[in-house]
Amino acid sequence: MLIADLHTAVRDHLDGDAAAWLDRALAEAATTPHWEADFAAAARHCRRSHHGELADATRILLLHAARPDIRTLTRLYTHGTAAERRAVLLSLPYLDPGPDALPLVEDALRTNDTRLVAAAVGPYAARHLDAHGWRQAVLKCLFTGVPMDAVAEWPARARGDAELARMLTDYARERTAAGRDVPADLSRVLAHTTPEEP
Repeated sequence: MLIADLHTAVRDHLDGDAAAWLDRALAEAATTPHWEADFAAAARHCRRSHHGELADATRILLLHAARPDIRTLTRLYTHGTAAERRAVLLSLPYLDPGPDALPLVEDALRTNDTRLVAAAVGPYAARHLDAHGWRQAVLKCLFTGVPMDAVAEWPARARGDAELARMLTDYARERTAAGRDVPADLSRVLAHTTPEEP
């Protein structure tokens, strides 16, 4: 979603007081260094949010307006709540700090918080994770139950990936041997790893 469309979607769900707060917070984020308190307080101004999506989007708008450097992003992520960490991860495609934010993605992928894992495998990860890291991210999603639809550009990255096919096959065998169900998404991904006929 374009940042302008995100802004419109957020404004459409805010009452008058919350919209005024957003306008003030975005203006300050763009012109002053005193925006981080608003980043932390976003959820209080978005109480109509469903499962935090509106607060996530509001925080993305603030980060986009503030254009923080990687040190600030890292600090917000490291010291933030789970919701704040998720918003930092979701903001990366809008900020695109190059590969410098990969440690944040890698940290999220080491957690068992499925909302952090899902936020970590968006367009930024598709663009910057190397092949090994991306394969591990796919396995993490399958292991934790994060739907593959959350993984940006997975069909293109999985296509013809023989090493991913091997890893998925081994994982399926381990699950079967342990008497556990094989995730339904595994077959979807495995089908894409088959090299296309010339």
